[in-house]
Amino acid sequence: MAYRNGTTGVTRARRAGAALLSAGLLGSALALAPTGAVAAPTPPRIDLRVLVVDDGGAAVDAVTDELRSTGVPYTTVELGAAGRPVIDAAFLSDSVDGRPRAKYQGVVLPNEAPFGAGSPESAALTAYEKTFGVRQVNAYTWAHPGVGLDYTNQDGYAGSLDGVDATVTAAGRAGPFGYLDGPLEFEDNSDTVLESYGYVARPREGFTSYVDAPTGVGATRGSLVGEYAHDGRRELVVTFAYNKYQRQFRVLARGVVEWLTQGVHLGQSRNYFSVHVDDVFAPDARWDSALNCTPGDFDCEGGEQEGERPIRMTAADAQYTAQWQRERGFLLDMVYNAGAGEEWKAEHGGTDALTARLVADRSQYRWINHTYTHPFLGCTQDNTVVPWKCATDATGKTLWMSRAEIAKQISDNHKWAVARGIGVDRTELVTGEHSGLRTTPQQPVDNPNLAPALADNGVKWIASDASREPQQRAVGTAGALTVPRHPMNVYYNVGTAAEMTDEYNWIYSSRADGGSGACEDNPASTCLPAPLDTATGYGSYIVPQEARTALGHVIANDPRPHYVHQSNLAEERLLYPVLDKVLADYRGLFADNTPVVNPRQRDVGVEFTRRAAWDKALAAGKVTAYRIGDTVTVKAPSGVVAPVTAPEGTRKQLLLGTSVFGSPYAGQRSAWTGPEALRSAVTLKLPTAPTAP
Repeated sequence: MAYRNGTTGVTRARRAGAALLSAGLLGSALALAPTGAVAAPTPPRIDLRVLVVDDGGAAVDAVTDELRSTGVPYTTVELGAAGRPVIDAAFLSDSVDGRPRAKYQGVVLPNEAPFGAGSPESAALTAYEKTFGVRQVNAYTWAHPGVGLDYTNQDGYAGSLDGVDATVTAAGRAGPFGYLDGPLEFEDNSDTVLESYGYVARPREGFTSYVDAPTGVGATRGSLVGEYAHDGRRELVVTFAYNKYQRQFRVLARGVVEWLTQGVHLGQSRNYFSVHVDDVFAPDARWDSALNCTPGDFDCEGGEQEGERPIRMTAADAQYTAQWQRERGFLLDMVYNAGAGEEWKAEHGGTDALTARLVADRSQYRWINHTYTHPFLGCTQDNTVVPWKCATDATGKTLWMSRAEIAKQISDNHKWAVARGIGVDRTELVTGEHSGLRTTPQQPVDNPNLAPALADNGVKWIASDASREPQQRAVGTAGALTVPRHPMNVYYNVGTAAEMTDEYNWIYSSRADGGSGACEDNPASTCLPAPLDTATGYGSYIVPQEARTALGHVIANDPRPHYVHQSNLAEERLLYPVLDKVLADYRGLFADNTPVVNPRQRDVGVEFTRRAAWDKALAAGKVTAYRIGDTVTVKAPSGVVAPVTAPEGTRKQLLLGTSVFGSPYAGQRSAWTGPEALRSAVTLKLPTAPTAP
């Protein structure tokens, strides 16, 4: 009822005030004309920045997260903050060099009336939006005539949306959501938790539904997301609750921003998915279901030896991998340990069909150096205690692997690949277990010998574990930067579904259910309600869980690679069901104009460095960007490239002439871009100027 009371009709006094304010703003946007002539309006300057009015709710937070993560500048006004700025005409607009300026190209509100009925701030926003053609997103509201919808008691629905089959309408696909195929199932991850709630209601005059769903009344469908055009303004009306992690929002988030900015904004996004396969050529140890640990690990009591059944791909597994890649149109990164493979060969009669097969198919993969024999590159480990600690000399000084040893591990592995015609980029490196980098709590700093060894080998991009270090950082002062990778929960030490499920049960079951109880001790974890059936649990529970997690990264503009191990391509080939589900679910959501982007490690590293420089420039207020009519101008500090998104048909100004701007993605064109030669700013010419209502 709070929303209902806050969205009742506008009084005559409020309408009159809005009209007067609108007239005042509009008058400032008109050029003086000779007597007897009608002046053409002077095109205003529209700054490429979004105004966010924040009530602290999950919906506004989700939209803000999309703006932040894609590089769209925004200004936040916190509704409940003491001393917050008042949203009035002066806050919203002014003039620059005699030209009217709109300070914001779009407005995000918690709902259609966050300031209350008859508020001067609401009147100021209404006048501003009408004058400059600025659009407004109502992040979450209920269905009622004030937002262009019938009440839900008029053949509508209000309640849980868990598992509901929504659809992007023809108008949505022709408009801001043209990157989607149409079907959009709401998540339903728990039978006991309400995950989504919303209002499904019939549109009224002036309302165009972009996403709809059945109301449950005959064949009637109602809107969940749509545009309400009225009173010379346009509002995007969202009538379901969401947070920034839920798939239904993440899928729609791009379209919300495109609608809000009319397809012209700073920032860009892609749907990234790359998978690193570690330990290629090397064997991996196997989980022991009786010991509940992995023989060979120092903390596996009674299982000190690695056992007689290590897990290693065969030539047939390699053939299957190559065929799978061709059929799926997806490329894997082979993260290889050549020396471990040579040791295996020496121990098995001097031949190795797996290595022969992978080398023969070398051009079908990307390759990344994983060191020659996969040693731990950090401190010398003292395994006499659990957990291990760094060993020290008699003076208490930490013992480290030397620069020469690290450099040799990197260079020997690189030379082996080059000698066999394998294309490997020497600037990329993944160390065994991400070793050499800090490992808390045992090794809180990087091995001081790591950075010099990286420089010795020309390494610029070293992988890190995103579960420990999610952000990029420098390693020493030699110039190498980390590339965080997401671990996939398909374990390195299992070859069969039963083994995988058994270990999963041990980790995620309570002590009362026979598990380790680790899930009880870790506040960030949740225990299984009951152990999974080892015969069916992998396919029925673990695969959907891990695919959902990975897809969540893909649709969140997250370029971090995922990593698994060669053991996951061996024996029962456990990785493929997860990857197949990720790709199938993705292709069921997105249109052909929005393919998965499969970057290599160095490209991810470059993306992170560009984002960091851009975010720093925005935070320092050193970016100026605006649109005047059909011309966009972007100025950033020297050396900083800007992410820009614009419609198809946009061209970039050169010193002489123009060129096609950016690359196509999701129905738009976008790029990281800087000024052309002898130019101080990026200048883009749009195919048409966005028009005011």
